[in-house]
Order: sequence, then C-alpha cells, then structure tokens
Amino acid sequence: MTIVQALPGNWLDTGDNAWQLTAATFVGIMSIPGLALLYGGAVKKKWAVNSAFMVFYAFSAVLIAWVLWAYNMSFGKPWLNLPFGLGPFVGHLDPTTSAYNMEKEAIIPSAAAAMPALGYGQATMVYFQFVFAAITPIILLGSILGRVSFKAWMIFVPLWTTFIYSVGAYSLWGGGWLSGLGAWLGYKDAAGVIDYSGGYVIHLASAVSGFTAAAIIGPRLPRDRESFQPNNLLITMAGAGLLWLGWSGFNGGDPFTANADAGVGVLNTHTATAAALLTWTLMDVLAYGKPSILGAVNGMITGLVAITPAAGYVNGTGAIIIGIAAAALPWMTWNWLGKTSAMRKVDDVLGVIHTHGVAAIVGGLGVGLLADPKMIEWYGTKNDAVSVTGLFYGDFHQFMLQIYGAAFIIVYNIVGTFILLKVIGLFVKLRMDDETLLIGDDAVHGEEAYAIYADGQKVPVLGD
Repeated sequence: MTIVQALPGNWLDTGDNAWQLTAATFVGIMSIPGLALLYGGAVKKKWAVNSAFMVFYAFSAVLIAWVLWAYNMSFGKPWLNLPFGLGPFVGHLDPTTSAYNMEKEAIIPSAAAAMPALGYGQATMVYFQFVFAAITPIILLGSILGRVSFKAWMIFVPLWTTFIYSVGAYSLWGGGWLSGLGAWLGYKDAAGVIDYSGGYVIHLASAVSGFTAAAIIGPRLPRDRESFQPNNLLITMAGAGLLWLGWSGFNGGDPFTANADAGVGVLNTHTATAAALLTWTLMDVLAYGKPSILGAVNGMITGLVAITPAAGYVNGTGAIIIGIAAAALPWMTWNWLGKTSAMRKVDDVLGVIHTHGVAAIVGGLGVGLLADPKMIEWYGTKNDAVSVTGLFYGDFHQFMLQIYGAAFIIVYNIVGTFILLKVIGLFVKLRMDDETLLIGDDAVHGEEAYAIYADGQKVPVLGD
C-alpha cells in the first residue's frame, strides 16, 4: 500500500500557524472550562450543573453550525447588500467543510482583496474564528441563568449564531458595510468602525441580546432573586482566572500572526484588566467598607471587555485609562442605575449588561478617543498595515464611527433577539415551570453538583 501525503506549498509559516492554533485554544479554554466554572460556582447550588452544562452545549452547537454554514455567513463571499451603496450585510450560507483542504492558504477575511494570504491553512482560520463565535452566546447565557428552559436554549443557540452573530461579525470583520462606513460617509482619514477583537461583535452583542432575552423570558422565582448566593467562590475564581489568562489568545491572536502586535495586544490586555480590577475593588471599599471577591471578578471582566476593541490601537497609557473607566462606569451603572425599579424589572442574573455591555461601549468609544496613530497593526509586511487615529490625536471621525457601530449592534440585537425568542416560544416554553425552578438541577438533569454517596447511593437527609 502506498501512502501519499499532500504537503502544503512554501507558504506555510509553522510559527504563525502554531501561535494561531494556540491562541484559539486559549480562547476556547475561556468557555470550557472557564465560563462553565465561573457560572457553575457563581449560582445557587441547585443550578450549578445546569449552568455549566449549557456552556458545554453551546460550545458544541456553535461549532457544528459554524462549520456547516455560519463561518461563511460571517466571513465568506457577500450575499445580501444594503441599499444606497452601503455595502454587504452578510455572507453566503455555503458549507465550510471544504476549508479543511490543507493546501488552501488562509486569507484575512475583511481584507482579502487588499492584503496577502497568511502563512497557515484556512482550517486554522475557521477554528480561530469559531472560538470567538462560541463564547458569544455563552456570555449571553449569564443574563438568563436559573430559569431558561434547556430545550429552548438548544434551539436558540444555533439560530442566534446564524441570524444575529453572523451579521455583526460580517458587518465589522468580514468586509461588510460597517468596515467601510467611513469611506461611504466621505471620511478620508477613517476607513470604518474599528473592533480589534470583539468589543462590539461579541460583548456588546451578547449583553444587549442577553438583557433582551431576560426581559422576554421573565425573572427567576422571587425567592431566588432575593437570595442567590454563590455555591463555591473558589470555583468561580478558578473560572475567572482561566478567563483572564485565556484572553491572551483573544487579543494576542487577532493580528493573525506571531508578530510584535501580538505582544502589544497581550500586554495592553493585562494592563487594562489589572487597572480595572483595582478600580472596582477600591470603589467597593469606598462605598461598602470592604473588598469583594465577586466585585474583583466583575472589575476584571470589565477591563478585559473594554480593552478588547482597542488592544492593538492604544498605547500603555491609553490601556490604563480604558481600564479605569471600564470599571468605574459599569460599577456606577450596576450599583446605582441597576438598583432602580425600572432596571430591576429585568432579571439580568450576572449583570451582563453592565460588565459586558457598558464596558464594551467604554472600549469601543475609547478607540475613537485614544487610538494612537503610532500604534500600527502589521499584517506580514510594511505594506500591510493599519493605523487608527483617535480624537485625542486629532481625528473626530473615528469617534463618530464608533458611535454609529455601537448603535447598529444595539438595535439589531434587540430586534433580532426579540423576534427569534418570540418564534421559538411558539414551539417550546422559554421558561421552566415553577415546580422545576424550585428543585433545580435534580429536576432538569437528574444530577446534583455536590451529592454525597455511600455505596453508590445518596446519603439520606434526616427527616426525609
């Protein structure tokens, strides 16, 4: 028997390929087990299994949808175009499995015509972009824990990825209309809305959709809203730690090569996050007299989120400023606005609208304010570079573009998520019944997070 191995051409850069696969795996770890642990530890004991399980389900469901159609909807050939010459809205629903041809060199999706191909196969790019798509509905899940039906979640995730996520990703990253909005508006010094690694596509979208879903599905039981203590703070911290360090792949992988910009993105990420964690902790101490582990985790998340759209475009000072603002503003919206009767009507369990939504806007607008034109993002050669100039460096156009981009993501996600859930609700119940909500994991899955066993049997509780 003769074995013939097809080898790629001389374009393969093993270093770039290894870094891109590693960065993608770091991002994957942020979801499983990162957010699975964070959610599983942050909720009441009776919801630990359900919360973690829904993370694993979403990761799997998005991958299948991504490979079969959603990747090309997000990064493929233009399909639907907006009127007035605005540009393409979403890509074709072509299957992506053909991308596994190892001789097919990857291209940068949003600039395929203007920039060279990358030094690794298209499958690497599909995998890298998948982990970003997967974490987005998982972040959304934080708003609706403790009452959303698992069956409804099973239907919602692939549909939301298809009709909501893919549009945002294509519009900003896949060569869609937002990436060229500056040219359409006649701005000579700004090409389009900038989202370095997902502040708008991932975090703002998931926060707005999560808040909308929380409003439609309805609140937890009153007793759960009044008392929803974490069942294991150490597990929550372990998940948060994986989230923080995994973010190195999030922002370090988006130059698409193992170049100096990857280092800039990683360092800015951790600098902003440290500043945000310290800021939130200080505000907790000043307001309540004591530091809080959950507060520190929230501060960490806000810093990670806010630096994401700006990581490759701001200098170190800009990263610290974004980190401080990223914690201060969500802290205020959470502790002041979040306690008003109007906001309390929507049961956003983990405050995703604050930690991801408000923080994403801080970071997105931070690009328009603080982007340093000397922070040039390189793609391979000196001829393949992108620089962005913020308001503080003399260009107000980018700031306006960032506002337009945020407005589109907010409106589209509210409307799209509302319609999607109303349609799903015609076929399955979106919210579990009250009896199931009283019991939790044992009623939904027949499993418990911390069961004690003797000879294979649960130890009976006195009085049972």
